[in-house]
Amino acid sequence: MFYDAHKRDHGFKVDPLKSLIVPRPIGWISTVDPEGRVNLAPYSFYNAVAEFPPIVYFSTTGTYGDTATKHSRMNAESTGEFVVNMVSESLKERMNITTAMFAYGIDEMKEAGLTPAPCRYVKPPRVAESPMALECRYWKTIELPIEPGNEKNAGSMVFGQVVGVHIDESILKNGRVDVAAFKPVARLGYSEYTTTDNVWAMRRPDDPRYQ
Repeated sequence: MFYDAHKRDHGFKVDPLKSLIVPRPIGWISTVDPEGRVNLAPYSFYNAVAEFPPIVYFSTTGTYGDTATKHSRMNAESTGEFVVNMVSESLKERMNITTAMFAYGIDEMKEAGLTPAPCRYVKPPRVAESPMALECRYWKTIELPIEPGNEKNAGSMVFGQVVGVHIDESILKNGRVDVAAFKPVARLGYSEYTTTDNVWAMRRPDDPRYQ
């Protein structure tokens, strides 16, 4: 089949696009507002975009309740900091709790029964139960093109530079991160998720770093 991505003339009840761009890692973003109140929200439009310096982004879409954009973006821009936490398989249910539309100022970390842990360089806490966390300093926000007729769903990309990295010792093996030890959760389409539990190696023939 073929459909026009703008017309969305696929004939399905739900647009299949996000089920084709899979799996998508989940950035579980923790921030604080100017009053120091904690916010925690998961983003499946999240990834790393550079290594030198290390840069990550998360992408927001549309408004959120009574606010013009997502709380994570508001807080990152106003305080200049955010933290990316990894969602392991054991945390999937508590991650799902934080997808709910809580009012601005409500602590989703507390609502989900998670433990805040201090960071080294930034004020937002990391999720203590998460096996990995990236402390980030906000860099910039890029406003994405607005689609006519979908102005209320306008998107943006929030970029940050990684300045500190937390790794739980339990997921380190022989000097490497053992992905199979914590099974990161990724988003598929619709309401479907997956975990990374089928890991295999394929060595690049021209790069000794990966031997």
